[in-house]
Amino acid sequence: MDLPQQLKAVTLTHVRYRRGDQLGHFLAWISLVPVFISLGGFVSHFLFRRELQGIFFGVGLVISQFINEFIKTTVEQARPETCALLEACDSHGWPSSHSQFMFFFATYFSLMGCKGIGFWFGLRSRWILNLLHWCLAVVTMYSRVYLGYHTVVQVFAGAALGVVVGGSWFWVVNSVLYRYFEVIEESALGRMLCVKDTSHIPDVLKFEYDNARATRKNLEGTAKSD
Repeated sequence: MDLPQQLKAVTLTHVRYRRGDQLGHFLAWISLVPVFISLGGFVSHFLFRRELQGIFFGVGLVISQFINEFIKTTVEQARPETCALLEACDSHGWPSSHSQFMFFFATYFSLMGCKGIGFWFGLRSRWILNLLHWCLAVVTMYSRVYLGYHTVVQVFAGAALGVVVGGSWFWVVNSVLYRYFEVIEESALGRMLCVKDTSHIPDVLKFEYDNARATRKNLEGTAKSD
């Protein structure tokens, strides 16, 4: 049996760091934040929330990653020399997809906050979440350089592209696609999937809280009257 010439692994969660390096260990986990956001955040959001704003937010992240891959394969800039130790030399490094993902996410999230769209959080906690996701974006960018996967130029290119694409997609969703939200809601597929838009409600958390309590009290009142 002939030995395989080259093997390529699926490296979705395969992040290397120096043995005994506690900061590297922490930053390796930070590098996985885009995976957690994609698989945990947006999948659970669709299953439990069905918000059109959130759905198009996720679509934008996918589009951003396609743009990143297109640029990488067109420019074909190599990763730093440390890629040999990391077994990552078979992929291109400019721009950093992790940085682009996180800065797209931070930009879009902040613009939602400025516009008063809050389907995951209340008005009082919005500034805390804005600070959190920008901090995560910066630390993710730093982690890719520290761990040796990218150069400084590559992560800054990814960050800049993420800001531009995130801001542009937010404009497209809320200036062009928004006028079709009601059509999507009322379509057969929209009703079947129970998709909705609550971006016109200033504080969705408080709105749902009040309505849930009111519904429970009405049900209790109906049960007592019966």
